Amino acid sequence: MTEYSHISVLRDEAVAALEPVDGGVYLDGTFGGGGYSRVVLERAACCLYAIDRDPDAVARGRDLAGAYPGRFEIMQGRISELSVLLAARAVVALDGAVFDLGLSSYQIDDPARGFSFRQDGPLDMRMGGEGRDAATLVNLCAESELADIFFKYGEEKAARRVARAIVERRKTQKFTTTADLAGVIRSVVRPDKSGIDPATRSFQALRIAVNEELSDIEAALEQAAALLRPGGRLVVVSFHSLEDRIVKHFFAGCAGRLPAASRHDPAGLVPVAAPRFKLVTKSPILPSAAEIGSNPRARSAKLRTMERLAA
Repeated sequence: MTEYSHISVLRDEAVAALEPVDGGVYLDGTFGGGGYSRVVLERAACCLYAIDRDPDAVARGRDLAGAYPGRFEIMQGRISELSVLLAARAVVALDGAVFDLGLSSYQIDDPARGFSFRQDGPLDMRMGGEGRDAATLVNLCAESELADIFFKYGEEKAARRVARAIVERRKTQKFTTTADLAGVIRSVVRPDKSGIDPATRSFQALRIAVNEELSDIEAALEQAAALLRPGGRLVVVSFHSLEDRIVKHFFAGCAGRLPAASRHDPAGLVPVAAPRFKLVTKSPILPSAAEIGSNPRARSAKLRTMERLAA
């Protein structure tokens, strides 16, 4: 597979923020369509490791490895396993790491993967093909658990109505397809002024729950930051508020930018450690109007960067 049709959001901005140099060792934590990896390898004579839990993405990565022998390796696994995956290859430090937290176009546009309701497909949503799929959650979770998923991971205000409608429908017929589920959601959630399909937030919530995405992000940020050499950069592109909130809070903590503890809080008596990082982007970098025009999926993206300070 040599055709890389996936459009990597903020690709040039992300690679520029990473600042790859000859002889450096880098990580692309979310290979996807390979857009970031290809540009990093073109930009510098460096060594790049990439991770993806999707077997199809790993297959694409092996094709790219053939174009850069000895400089690129793709590893199948979760980003929360990055330190173990790298250690198995004797990599104990990085000069930079980049994460594109969004789904790839390959995943969204393939009806068989079940990520989107734009085309009907099986209710799956598993990035790696293992574990519980979305149909299992929708058909077996208690109403209260479903409501929590829709509210917590989709920020869906009508979470209880959606959960109730799903539970009532599944009493007579189980859910198996994306179009079926989307139709039930639309029957109880009215369109709003944003123009977003009423099923969007609930589908996002199920995808996050199925893949345990937020806990993976938290673990990956911790591990990648710990591996950075002085001057090394951590670059993250997020696509919705839940992801960006995690990244923003983590970066602020590493840079010593979190609010100080109250003088009435005993934690305020503990000496504050010197910051380990500095923020390269005080405010997130957003896609240009031209990029959004050519790739509407870029509209919600935010890029944040921090750099490891000298020891």
